Amino acid sequence: MTDTTPQPGQVDLANESVHWEQDLSYGQYLDLDALLGCQQPRSSEHDEMLFIVIHQTSELWIKLCLHEAHGAAAHIRDDNLRPAFKMLTRVARIQEQLIKAWEVLVTLTPSDYMSFRDSLGQSSGFQSYQYRELEFLLGNKNAKMIDAHRGHPQHYDRLAQVLNEPSIYDITLGLLRRRGFAIASDVTERNWAHPYVASDEVEKAWATIYRDTASHWDLYELAEKLLDLEYNFQKWRFSHMKTVERIIGYRRGTGGTAGVKYLVKALDLQFFPELWSVRSSL
Repeated sequence: MTDTTPQPGQVDLANESVHWEQDLSYGQYLDLDALLGCQQPRSSEHDEMLFIVIHQTSELWIKLCLHEAHGAAAHIRDDNLRPAFKMLTRVARIQEQLIKAWEVLVTLTPSDYMSFRDSLGQSSGFQSYQYRELEFLLGNKNAKMIDAHRGHPQHYDRLAQVLNEPSIYDITLGLLRRRGFAIASDVTERNWAHPYVASDEVEKAWATIYRDTASHWDLYELAEKLLDLEYNFQKWRFSHMKTVERIIGYRRGTGGTAGVKYLVKALDLQFFPELWSVRSSL
C-alpha cells in the first residue's frame, strides 16, 4: 500500500477537494498536445528551439493584441470609451511582454544563429501576416506589403480587408468630428487603403483637448492610451533592430530585406502624428 501521508515540506491536499479525474483537463482546455507539438526544429542545433519558441510566443501575443485592438476600435466607433481604455491598456501590457522577449533572444550569439540560419530558408518575420494586420489596424497602410501573402489566399484576403478599412486612428478622428471638432470630411471620409496624411485641423483639435482636459477628459485619456500604444510599438521596433544588429550585424535578412538598415527606416514611421506634433504647439 502506498503511503499518502504528507512528508515534511509537502503540501497537504487531502482537504482541498482536488479533481484528480476531470471531464475536461487543463491540457485539454488549452489543447496543449497540439500547442506543444508545434515546435519542430529543422536542424539538430540546440539553439533553434529558442528561436522557434520566441517567435511562436510572439505570434500568440500579437493574436491577443489584435483581439483587444479590434475590440477597442469597435467601442471607439460606438463612442463607448471606457471599455476601450481597458482594452488599449491591455495591449500596452502585452507590448511590454513582446519587448522583453528580445532580451531572451539576444542570448543567441552570432555563431549560435549561423549554425541553423540556413534551415530558415526564405522565411522571415517580415512575412508575419498578424504583424502586418496590426500595423494596418494602427494606421501604417502600405498596399505593397500584402504581396508577400499572395500565395496564401486566406491571409491575403484578410489583409486586403483590413487595409481597406479605417484604422483605429481614423475611427478616433471620426469620433472627434462627431463630437463637434472642426475636422474636414476629406480626413474622415477618404480611401482607407492610403496612408494617413497629418492635418493642421486635427492637431488643433487635439490642442483644444489638451488645453482643457477637464472638459474633454475622456478624449484626453483616449489620446494618451493611443500614445502609450505607439510609444511601446516604437520601443519594440527599436529593440528588434538592435537585437538583429547584435546577432547578424548588417547581413541581409532571410526574407530579402536589407536587415538592420530596413528596420532603422521603420523607426521613422508614426501611427498618430498629431498626437506627437501637438506637444510642440501647446
